[in-house]
Amino acid sequence: MTEELAKYNSMSQAPVATRPQALVSVEQDRAIAEVQGAILLAKKFPRNQMEAMEKISISCQREGLAKEALYSYARGGTEISGPSIRLAEAIAQTWGNLQFGIRELEQRNGESTVEAFAWDMETNVRQVKIFQVKHERYTKKGKYSLEDPRDIYEAVANNGARRLRACILGIIPGDVVDSAVSQCETTLKAKADTSPAALKKLVEAFGAFKVTKEQIEKRIQRRLDTITPAQLISLRKVYNSLKDGMSGPADWFEVETPAADTLKDKLKKKAAKPLTAETKPPEEKQFAPGPCPDKPETTYTVEYCAACAKRIGCPIFG
Repeated sequence: MTEELAKYNSMSQAPVATRPQALVSVEQDRAIAEVQGAILLAKKFPRNQMEAMEKISISCQREGLAKEALYSYARGGTEISGPSIRLAEAIAQTWGNLQFGIRELEQRNGESTVEAFAWDMETNVRQVKIFQVKHERYTKKGKYSLEDPRDIYEAVANNGARRLRACILGIIPGDVVDSAVSQCETTLKAKADTSPAALKKLVEAFGAFKVTKEQIEKRIQRRLDTITPAQLISLRKVYNSLKDGMSGPADWFEVETPAADTLKDKLKKKAAKPLTAETKPPEEKQFAPGPCPDKPETTYTVEYCAACAKRIGCPIFG
């Protein structure tokens, strides 16, 4: 502390041009001291793995965590299930002596450079992923740029959560993760609520992704009120996958698309349309022999149009 104060005093007396460099140096020294202190504490108080696993198991018995702990996504026609970012964070917090998080390194040219990291201070094992997030949002009508800082923050956080999950799971031993997943599934089976009120909430939750009750019933191949606990757990995994952006509704549910009309159907529709003044075909002119309309007293017979009385072939008038 005395050394840092001395550096600060010398910095305040330094020329203005050298102050930024001095500030950077102080910040670097502070960061190094912070990391060294965390490593020393981790070495001094190492984790008890058996105790940590027991605490993780107890955490996974909470229904609130178990509901958000698992997700599924489709890859190559196969359904893959795994721990969500919520479960990964819960495991990391209980495992202890870990530092993890997401940092936005810079914003430039409409995109952010982001770092997701997880660091085991006790074993000095580190996972880091650096990636770019464009300030864009994709919709069915196309993409548009994000200008609101809050929208940009949410886009960075959503993309960073998946990388952070991968970093944490790369640090935690696999058997610890598998044990937590198994405990979450056991909790969901024991506390699966298939009451009408719970199923109504389930339908409303999927409704946010424009998934209807009929689509859900078509997936589980039965009426919703006869759903089994195992199918309810599977639907919760799908919902978590949709919420985390790991997949889309079309990956799990049949989306009804209007079939293209055939030529025969188009002709039928055209024939079924009522005739209007614009669509009614012009009336064909009917010609018939009769007395000349201009000289009815004569014996001349001409062909004339019944609609417009136009003479055709009259020997007098032509």
